[in-house]
Amino acid sequence: MTIQFDRRFVLMGLTAAAVPLPAWAQGLEDRVAALAAQYQPKVVAWRRDIHQNPELSNREVRTGKLIAKELKRMGLSVRTGLAGNGVVGVLKGGKPGPAVALRADMDALPVEDKTGEPFASKAMGEYEGKAVPVTHACGHDAHVAMLLGAAEVLSQVKADIAGEIVFIFQPAEEGPPKGEEGGADVMIRDGALDNPKVKSIFGIHVWPGKPGELLYRPEGFMAQTDRLEIQLKGVQTHGSRPWDGVDITALAADITQTINQITSRRLNITKEPTVVTISIMEGGLRYNIIPETLRLAGTMRTFSKARRDETIDKVTKAVEQLAASYGATAKVEFTMNAPLTYNDPQLSKEIFPVLVKAAGEGKVSDKATLITGGEDFAEYQKVVPGVFCFLGIAKPGEDPEKIPPNHSPYFNIYEPAMEVGVRAHALAALFMLTRA
Repeated sequence: MTIQFDRRFVLMGLTAAAVPLPAWAQGLEDRVAALAAQYQPKVVAWRRDIHQNPELSNREVRTGKLIAKELKRMGLSVRTGLAGNGVVGVLKGGKPGPAVALRADMDALPVEDKTGEPFASKAMGEYEGKAVPVTHACGHDAHVAMLLGAAEVLSQVKADIAGEIVFIFQPAEEGPPKGEEGGADVMIRDGALDNPKVKSIFGIHVWPGKPGELLYRPEGFMAQTDRLEIQLKGVQTHGSRPWDGVDITALAADITQTINQITSRRLNITKEPTVVTISIMEGGLRYNIIPETLRLAGTMRTFSKARRDETIDKVTKAVEQLAASYGATAKVEFTMNAPLTYNDPQLSKEIFPVLVKAAGEGKVSDKATLITGGEDFAEYQKVVPGVFCFLGIAKPGEDPEKIPPNHSPYFNIYEPAMEVGVRAHALAALFMLTRA
């Protein structure tokens, strides 16, 4: 297919203030920019191929093989099979030095693709025993493509690089299926940050922001996430005689409303954002039978241990007390998915002018608002200093507040913005090598 680009967009910002790099790296800045532009069509092609062939968490077999093949072609040392389908590529520079890492996630979501694009996903998969449509509704296809692009760019200048760059392609960022393990913590356990020993790490997530804009903040940035499961048990009865049993469908509705009131009325959300959402209600087999059991599931987002503990306590007590008032029982379980995404304060400060070079003057902010979305990139930040930022992918002229968000079936990206992501990855890696 023919792919056209708005060159006025992708070339902007290349005259930004000088990046604080040593002599060996300063000469690479213009080459990185030129190579990012050169490989942009390939980055787009990768993104569209991965988008048409999405795979759910812990099922990223084809994606992993594609990544490994491309990294080997670039001359990188490649390890596969980490955390199941994870891939790590190591680019060894021509000069001695430390090691730093760049990371992308690989998995798609059980969401129907309604973008209408010619490369829209028609894939189906299985999620927790159910047949589901699958698509990259969170942008991980772009993440993989941008990191492959950065690897392509940096492999062309490796003779001048002092140190090693580790490219981490991680499965199951969205969380492994129930009963399985996977994600960043398993990648770390399997040695993603070892051999060579990584000193710092950088990552990017696409987001409905202005095209090519980079957003982040030092310290706490994205929420800690927990999975909530509530198992209800009542007494089954005929739908025409609810008084002969215990109506747990009514109880489930009461629980949902009560949880909503806890987060809006019993927690001071002016001090710290807190979200608890019930997104799954499962139970019942027939329209005229009130079931014996029912399952609720959802997610909790907090920004501190104290608030997490407080919210768990209030929700658990409220659910158990409500169940008892109905004559039912309730089992409440919270399981952490990802810790707080915490951007290292010093690295956040030092990397700012580097990101300005990648995106352009006025296109970078380190004062982003707190994000109630979560990211297991935080697991890497528990081991080494790291910075995680957002890349705006709205089309020029679009209102980012009005376009479909991540996880929407209509979520899509403005592909020229990926060139900014490639530049940001490459320049961030070169910079981190100088301070490791």
